[in-house]
Amino acid sequence: MSSELPAFWLVIPAAGIGSRMRADRPKQYLHLAGRSLLEQSLAVFLEHPRLLGCMVALAADDPWWPQLACATDPRVRRCTGGGERADSVLAALRALRAQGAGAQDWVLVHDAARPNLAQEDLQRLLAELADDPVGGLLAVPARDTLKRIGADGRVRETVDRSTIWHAYTPQMFRLGALLQSLAAALAAGATVTDEASAMEWAGLAPRLIEGRADNIKVTRPEDLAALELAWQR
Repeated sequence: MSSELPAFWLVIPAAGIGSRMRADRPKQYLHLAGRSLLEQSLAVFLEHPRLLGCMVALAADDPWWPQLACATDPRVRRCTGGGERADSVLAALRALRAQGAGAQDWVLVHDAARPNLAQEDLQRLLAELADDPVGGLLAVPARDTLKRIGADGRVRETVDRSTIWHAYTPQMFRLGALLQSLAAALAAGATVTDEASAMEWAGLAPRLIEGRADNIKVTRPEDLAALELAWQR
């Protein structure tokens, strides 16, 4: 573990629609405690003294972003995202490189609708991975019994949960390595569900850093309702 936290860039892929929320706008613009989920997700990073800058990947015709206070923050830039999360992350990485970010710089990728990241988890991730040759991500060990099902919807087996973790964000890698791995994986038609999976495809083994289980991603209406209740306490 490094005694000094490294400086880092931030990427937020925010070009998605979030149709499962059944709302009148993309889920990252729904409100939690008086601000959009995107603003709340950004807040913990904008308060961090080691942040070098942020690139937010947005839909080309996004009408909500200009209304946010953070849109005028000089540390926050925008670029046009793509059809999938991986496309948006790749576009943001390329935009950061074009603006002078170095290939060996650390970059953190965080979900636009994951607003409950604790400052101590961010600190732990930065400290634990500061000298890591690959990088890694926040994650949480599986707690529930896991089942593998067949095409008929019936249980085929119970999975050993002791080796299963839930992948969270932020995910932290060197900018150049992540850009190269992500571009190559997408060009090869590989399935890329997060940044770690692109690094894995390239033959690397990201490190898991255990974080808090309440660092949830808002995916369905009940997720937002649960956070609203928790934030009122």
